[in-house]
Amino acid sequence: ADVCLGHGIDNAEDEALFLVLHAAGLSYDSPDVVLNTELTLVQLNAVDRLITERIESRVPSAYLTGYTWFCGYKFRTDDRVLVPRSPIAELIVKKFQPWWSETENPTALEIGTGGGCIAISMALNLENLDVEATDISSGAIKVAQENALLHSVGGRVRFYLADLFPEQKRKYDLIISNPPYVPSALHPRLPKEYQHEPVGALVSGEDGMDCVRRILEQAADYLTDRGLLFMEVGEIWEVVDKTFPNIDFTWIDLEFGGEGVLLVSREQLL
Repeated sequence: ADVCLGHGIDNAEDEALFLVLHAAGLSYDSPDVVLNTELTLVQLNAVDRLITERIESRVPSAYLTGYTWFCGYKFRTDDRVLVPRSPIAELIVKKFQPWWSETENPTALEIGTGGGCIAISMALNLENLDVEATDISSGAIKVAQENALLHSVGGRVRFYLADLFPEQKRKYDLIISNPPYVPSALHPRLPKEYQHEPVGALVSGEDGMDCVRRILEQAADYLTDRGLLFMEVGEIWEVVDKTFPNIDFTWIDLEFGGEGVLLVSREQLL
C-alpha cells in the first residue's frame, strides 16, 4: 500500500503483526502459540478497520495504538513526541560497553528526551544510574513522566523543561542525545508518516545542525573529566564530521542497523 515503514519497524510483516495483535486485543509480547489463534468476526472487523486506517491516514502505527516498544519495554506514545526508533537502543542494551564502565554513583543526562524512552531504558538497564532528561516541549515532558511512572523509575529519572541543557550546571558521566537534525528544506519532502510527528523534534535549522552544534559546543561544560557524549545525527553524520574537523569522533558500527551515532569524550571536545 506504499506506506512508509520508518518508525521502529522496518518491514511490512512485522508492522502487520503489531497492528493485528493490537486490534485483536492480544499482547505483542505474547508467546508464538498466540499466532494460531482463530479470530472472531468482531476481531477480524477490528483488524480490517485498523489496517485500513493505517493505509489511508498514513499515521504511524504507534500513534494509532497509543504505544510502541523500545529496548524491549512498552512505552506510551502519541503525537506530542517522536515515535521512538533510535539505534541508541543497541548501546543501552550493551550498557555502553566497551566504551564506558559504570562508576560509583554514575550520572547521565539525556537531551531531547521526547517520551522518555532512552532515559527510562537507561535507568532500567543500569540500576545504579541516576538520570536527568530535558525537552523543550511541555507536552513531551508529560508523556515522559507518564512513562516513568509506568516503569516505576520516577524516583531515579527526573525530567526538566529546558532548551537542550538544564539550567543547573551539573556534571554527568554520560550525556546521550538524539536531537533534531533534519534540514528545514527536506522536511516537506519526507513521507507523510513523518508529517504527523512534531516538527520541532525533527527539524533543526537550514542544515539540520542547529542543535547538534550547540550540544557539541557546550557538552564539555556538563561532563565529568572522564565523561562521554553519545549522540545520534543520522544521515548528516558526514556534515558533522566535516563541520568539526578538529574533533576526533568515533562513529559507532551498529550491529542492528542505523547510522550516524557518534562517541566523543570531554577531553576530545576541549
